[in-house]
Amino acid sequence: MNKRQTRLFAIGSTAVATLVFLGLTVDSHRQFPTLTNADKLTPEVVAGKDVWHKFNCINCHTLFGEGAYYAPDLTKITQLRGEQYLTAYMKNPAQFYDEQRHRRLMPKQDLSDQEIKNLIAFLAWVSNVDNQGWPPRPILVTGATIPGTDTTASQKVESASAMAPPAARPVTGGENPMALGERVFRSTSPACNACHSVAPGVNMAGPSLAGVGSRALQAIATPGYKGKAKDAQAYIREAILEPSAHIVPGAMYSADGVSFMPNTYGQSLKPEQIEQLTAYLMSLK
Repeated sequence: MNKRQTRLFAIGSTAVATLVFLGLTVDSHRQFPTLTNADKLTPEVVAGKDVWHKFNCINCHTLFGEGAYYAPDLTKITQLRGEQYLTAYMKNPAQFYDEQRHRRLMPKQDLSDQEIKNLIAFLAWVSNVDNQGWPPRPILVTGATIPGTDTTASQKVESASAMAPPAARPVTGGENPMALGERVFRSTSPACNACHSVAPGVNMAGPSLAGVGSRALQAIATPGYKGKAKDAQAYIREAILEPSAHIVPGAMYSADGVSFMPNTYGQSLKPEQIEQLTAYLMSLK
């Protein structure tokens, strides 16, 4: 290839690459309105974005994998937690964890009710953006994840320290039932999060409980359901007290019709703790 041919080849290659790039750019912009749900950008969503920036949430959290890595990615948080849970958490995060035990340092921001509502609307809009599977996996932060989503050595130690009875931490008046239920989830003996994750697709000794609040009704509606529950709340309560009441066909978490899950929670937990745990699990969308 002589100099003239080399020059023509370089010019041609550059032209083709430029055309491909422009084509992809135009196609991307053509799809943006659909992928980003631009028609759902309500004033409430925009106000929620302003709340996100006002309180510097990105200094700890990430959206679409972008931001700080101190706290969990919140891209799909509204698909994992109900509005009641998120509202209670934002009002007083300290209800849901013990800073010394769980090492979370989520500050109490004193958001107004309207700011919380707007922020949830913004996060709901974000969660419905088609992010094409990005990031490819949940970003898990040691010591700062949703309980049960991180299996690092430090959290295993943390989980082991959480095996103390639930009564080990005093309950103060007015605490949210879901917050108390999350505490039971982490601290009862044996601890629920020792076997169950609340992250989608993360199965441990027991199946992931992500979405259990939504899947409960589906389980009741299946032809093979053998329990007595008539609604989602009753199903979750039944699963805690009588884990063998309904065995999911083909699951590897039972043998000969008997669940591997302990059936002693009815004796080790108080009735109010069962209700609190049920309330927390109902919040897992």
